[in-house]
Amino acid sequence: MRLMIVDDSRASRMLIRSIISEYNSTITIIEAENGAIAVENYRKEKPEIVFLDLTMPVMDGFEALKLILEINNNAVVIVLTADIQGKSVERCMNLGAYMVMKKLPQKDIIFKTLEEIIKSRDLK
Repeated sequence: MRLMIVDDSRASRMLIRSIISEYNSTITIIEAENGAIAVENYRKEKPEIVFLDLTMPVMDGFEALKLILEINNNAVVIVLTADIQGKSVERCMNLGAYMVMKKLPQKDIIFKTLEEIIKSRDLK
């Protein structure tokens, strides 16, 4: 399974990477530091799950979410953001996000979410 972490903060990417690796060390992790690179990586790598920040330079997470879902309308995109205002959450969900998680999420929440996605999508 391939998973992409998109965040302009290297520290945030490293934290999520360590949690994912602890959950399952065989998951291939792809990283991107902005939305434009994320869309490019999504086209090339076709990850099954994407963790996406909203506030980034070059291309924000809203635009990246929209473009990723244009590439694959079944993409599983989990928005990971400190911006959990009602309007932002609603916008993400209306664009087609799988869910919105408050940044920085607890390990057990990520584990539970990954387990749900893997079971419901029959991923390995």
